[in-house]
Amino acid sequence: MERHTISLDTQLSEQFDKFMQARGYENRSEAIRDLIRECLEVDRLNKNIKGYCVATLSYIYNHHERDLAKHVTSVHHFHHDLTLSSMHVHMDHDNCLEVVFIRGTVQDVRRFADKVIATRGVRHGKLHIVPIELSQERHAHSSEPHFHSSPLT
Repeated sequence: MERHTISLDTQLSEQFDKFMQARGYENRSEAIRDLIRECLEVDRLNKNIKGYCVATLSYIYNHHERDLAKHVTSVHHFHHDLTLSSMHVHMDHDNCLEVVFIRGTVQDVRRFADKVIATRGVRHGKLHIVPIELSQERHAHSSEPHFHSSPLT
């Protein structure tokens, strides 16, 4: 492990300490490592849209809006090869929260997420992407090869 020393002005240092405390970090090093990982992830994803990723897509919609649930379901079925799992939560009498777990190319995942989020009536859509290395392996416990997904950061 390498050691890096940084200097922060007093105001930035105080803000960073409050950030760490709010997020539950026990030390500055781990907080800074996570911020660096996040920055590298964003940079890598902006440069390389051809790689693979795992992602979560979360969004809220009103299930009473005309044909909205049917339309969103249709988008999911069109991209069925990307979806690993989904969770549906009834927030109140009108609103539903869905979280979809996705794996595929960054380009395909973004295309799917954009289509869902852009659907009229979908609110608070958010995509979180984690770049991965996808490898196909064969193990003694299975006669068929299967995929492993390892995070890049």
